[in-house]
Amino acid sequence: MEHLQTTEKVHDELLLHRRVDLLLRTGKLLVESLADTNRVVRNMKRTAAFLGIPEEKLHINVSFTMLMVNVSDGDYSFTKFQRIEGHGVNMTAISAVSKLSWRAIENDYTLDQYEAELEEIRKRKRNYTPWQVAIGAGFACGGFCIQFGCDWVAFLYASIAAIIGMRVRAKCNESGLNHYMGIAIAAFISTMIAWASTLLPASWTSTPWHPLLACALFIVPGVPLINFVDDMLDNYIQVGVVRAVNTLLMVSAMAFGIAFAVKICHIENFFPTISMVPHHSYIEYAIAAAISAMGFSMIFNIPRRLLWVVAIGGIIAVCTRNFVNLGPSTDNIGLDMGLVMGSFAGSVLVSLIAIKAVHWFHCPNHVLTIPSVIPMIPGVLMYRMLFGIINMNVESPEQISVLMKAIQSGITSGMVILCISLGVAIPNIFGRKFIAKEKNKRLKEILADRRARGKFVEW
Repeated sequence: MEHLQTTEKVHDELLLHRRVDLLLRTGKLLVESLADTNRVVRNMKRTAAFLGIPEEKLHINVSFTMLMVNVSDGDYSFTKFQRIEGHGVNMTAISAVSKLSWRAIENDYTLDQYEAELEEIRKRKRNYTPWQVAIGAGFACGGFCIQFGCDWVAFLYASIAAIIGMRVRAKCNESGLNHYMGIAIAAFISTMIAWASTLLPASWTSTPWHPLLACALFIVPGVPLINFVDDMLDNYIQVGVVRAVNTLLMVSAMAFGIAFAVKICHIENFFPTISMVPHHSYIEYAIAAAISAMGFSMIFNIPRRLLWVVAIGGIIAVCTRNFVNLGPSTDNIGLDMGLVMGSFAGSVLVSLIAIKAVHWFHCPNHVLTIPSVIPMIPGVLMYRMLFGIINMNVESPEQISVLMKAIQSGITSGMVILCISLGVAIPNIFGRKFIAKEKNKRLKEILADRRARGKFVEW
């Protein structure tokens, strides 16, 4: 009898070990796919409910490089860690894990079934080939260039420079080169190619310098930036700070690559020759926004079926931004409230629509919102700041004025990026509370039904 009890105890411990291992592997896939921390925790708790681990006995700690799960009932405690190997935006994986956690509960999956589907998600090929991603990223940067005021020939120049830069970055990653060094090299190559396009016949384009403003924007870490704000607002301070530092390092590496190219090519500050007043029609801006949104969606690996959805989201975000931003002062139609308020309004509107749209398209909120707001990134202001710092010279009043404009551009671009992040995060956080009530109610009903049918075995 004692031997039988010992055997059963060993069996139960091994079963618990396997359940915790599956839970950690689920969380690892979400963190590596750059899900926000709140989503990681919610999905892990739902998976734990399927695995029969009560929430009151479960303790989860999420960091950028490590996951920890502890299961304790006061008498017995088991803790296991899981290292995070790498990070790369994969919104298809985030959506698939969320659906798997619900499907496993509703269809009474066995542990073997759950493990098999989780492994299939982990090994699933990305929706787009490397060249498709590069072309999408290239045209996305070209769409940015249109937002900055270039013509369609310059759009092509910026796209070609970004396509080549994206492929260089992919090759650097494949070779195992340091992540930030790969970013710097890609930014350098893109900027060099964009500069080379200025040597082509001037009659081909009236905006030859605009491609330099957009050629490296495929590197902009939009997802980590928005996740940083989301995590901070959700009180995941430690993870949020790490995401912020990672974002800063990526932007610094990008700036280093651009600055190196600027010094080698002796590129002077060309901003005085560029009109900052928008002169395209709303239709052209809408087309460019749709191209940029779809291009970044390919980088983020969203499902193909949602490309047209984020294209519409990009159009709504940019046109709303322009309407609130522009006005009589620039001979445009709009409210004339400035770029910061315009960017905030565009991101809030898209985020509010997405709260409802997630039920139509059955996908996480950020899959729709982040690619849609990316076309609003203030690249012109970021580059104005960068060129002002590179060409810094305070020996004359004119140079001091240029430096002050660069600093002002940097502050404005920072405010715009912060407002975009807040605009995406705040409606999602408040809307999540209402959505969570319905989901928790549904989860309790499913678990009660499983208990009644004898399918739920609690640890």
